[in-house]
Amino acid sequence: MQKSLGTAPLIVPTPVWCVGSYDTDGAPNVMTIAWGGICCSKPPCMTISLREATYTYGNIMKNKAYTLSIPSEQDVKAADYFGLVSGRNVDKFKETGLTPVRSELVDAPYVGEFPLVLECKVIHHYKIGLHTQFIGEIIDTKIDERMLDEEGRPDIEKIRPLVFSPGLQNYHGIGELIGKAFKVGKKTG
Repeated sequence: MQKSLGTAPLIVPTPVWCVGSYDTDGAPNVMTIAWGGICCSKPPCMTISLREATYTYGNIMKNKAYTLSIPSEQDVKAADYFGLVSGRNVDKFKETGLTPVRSELVDAPYVGEFPLVLECKVIHHYKIGLHTQFIGEIIDTKIDERMLDEEGRPDIEKIRPLVFSPGLQNYHGIGELIGKAFKVGKKTG
């Protein structure tokens, strides 16, 4: 029997993404979010949702760009830290020893040590209650070559991205392969 939990945003899992932006002085900033996803395939677009009170919100409104750096399981401490403190008060790159890399395509930095990066240009933003949703067209995707499979595709088992459980407020890794998409469902019964 299903139990109602009310109108809680408890989708499981959610991504752990580190959003890069520059402030008004050109200083790099990064914050961790869990509200976002792919929202269009042509043009390829990502959506992220931020509260207006965040430092990153103002940076993105000003520069009309952001990056998404995807942390691996080994980066959990830095990823969590990026969400705990504000870039208004702390240089998060300096504190973690990670490298801000200037995108050549959008006006935002990314985390050089993280395995997968998406560089996005804001094409729309919508205020939705407490959060504003930013839709960014993906201008480029960068990956550490060691994270590719033999055919040149991103390998989730090499990247080992973090996911977040909002209800429990825990980070998790990705589990083992359980089936091939668009094939496993053909074998019912």
